[in-house]
Amino acid sequence: MDINIFVEQLLNGFQLGMLLFLFAAGLTLVFGIMDLVNLAHGSIYMVGAFTAATLTLWLDSFILGIIFALPLTLLFGMVLEFIALRTIYARDHMDQVLATFGLILFLNELVRIIWGPAGLAIPLPILLDGSINLPLGIVYPTYRLFIILIGVLVAIGLYWLVAKTRLGMLIRAGASNRVMASALGVNIRLLFTAVFGLGAMLAGLAGMLIAPINQAQIGMGEEILILAFVVIVIGGI
Repeated sequence: MDINIFVEQLLNGFQLGMLLFLFAAGLTLVFGIMDLVNLAHGSIYMVGAFTAATLTLWLDSFILGIIFALPLTLLFGMVLEFIALRTIYARDHMDQVLATFGLILFLNELVRIIWGPAGLAIPLPILLDGSINLPLGIVYPTYRLFIILIGVLVAIGLYWLVAKTRLGMLIRAGASNRVMASALGVNIRLLFTAVFGLGAMLAGLAGMLIAPINQAQIGMGEEILILAFVVIVIGGI
């Protein structure tokens, strides 16, 4: 096999792995902390992609589109948790699967009503719409390297958040023993809302990053959802 092709495919796999990491990190946070099987996580990925695409077209800047879409996706996740998901925490996993599957259908139709049935493409800025010359004469798309860089930075940020901050301490406490954490004065409901919002923002970021490659389209979250569950099973909750 040609070494150039091998390295290019290795980088492609690493780039896909970073997208799966961003998506699965949010999913495993929600399941590990809240014990909630959320099939609608892929729909949040889709909403993030459409939001970023719209803001990019309005602001004429992909970077600004992502910067403004991230807090909107965080807010969307927190509102979704407060309205629809908070009532099913005490139910068994089968009820959660059925409820969140219903959310998939609802959110798909909501996106269809707001944005229409056609997808939205995101134009890349000139800085990212090109290639970089790597060692061994390999030419690789700049944007795919950008995705890898964002994934690495998010991984470092998540480690810092969970291991070094007070919020991370509360997250670990809630995951270990939510009853004891609540007895010690931790607002579990607020913690769950914050964790779900963080997970939604990570899923939305993954959708925003893939949209310039595959474009934002209805149902795009269902495909990556299956792969994300595989990642979670292999990597551990």
